[in-house]
Amino acid sequence: MQGCEKVTGIVLKAEPIGEYDRRIVLLTGEKGKIAAFAKGARRQNSRLLLATNPFCFGTFTLFHGRSSYSISETEITNFFASLRDDFAAAFYGMYFLELMDYYTRENNDEKMMLNLLYQSLKAICHPAYDNRLIRYIFEIKALTLNGEYPGLPGRKDEALPYSETTVFTLDYITKTGINKLFNFSVPAEILTEIAEIADVFRYRFIDKSLKSLELLDNL
Repeated sequence: MQGCEKVTGIVLKAEPIGEYDRRIVLLTGEKGKIAAFAKGARRQNSRLLLATNPFCFGTFTLFHGRSSYSISETEITNFFASLRDDFAAAFYGMYFLELMDYYTRENNDEKMMLNLLYQSLKAICHPAYDNRLIRYIFEIKALTLNGEYPGLPGRKDEALPYSETTVFTLDYITKTGINKLFNFSVPAEILTEIAEIADVFRYRFIDKSLKSLELLDNL
């Protein structure tokens, strides 16, 4: 189709526009984070009705108008449908989407961030994984990919250093490829230390309130 191009991405958020349309925000590998309009997407018989909801991953055909993108076609390969049946996992997923909306920018190379988001959503859909650990891995790796990882922080109680296992785990998270990030577990005491570190980073580097995080923390 003349004037159109295809991108691979995940819908980060969607909002109604007018009576039947939607405006969505996509995280794409090719163009970073972009906004696009889906005309008629809220009509019951629209081919874009399901494909323009948050979490949808696939190929989107975009038409670039004078000042905005419009979606003409989609080919969704993963709806992450299981998140609709798992209340807790859905809250984690919403937080991941909102954090990526905060971190990513238009026209940046966001392929790694897109892959991290996709693999993290797959992980929270896996019943064998601990969603709390997935969250902390996601937060620390996103910080690393964004070039902001400062190294292991100090503790308030300097007489009680982080355990060697925690130090090793942080090193693993920051240096390991995304596709291998979630294939491990840690005991409760190590998870507590990793949570403490992730909290330190989040308070230091995220300068806005995230609504999904407030909901997640109240689970």
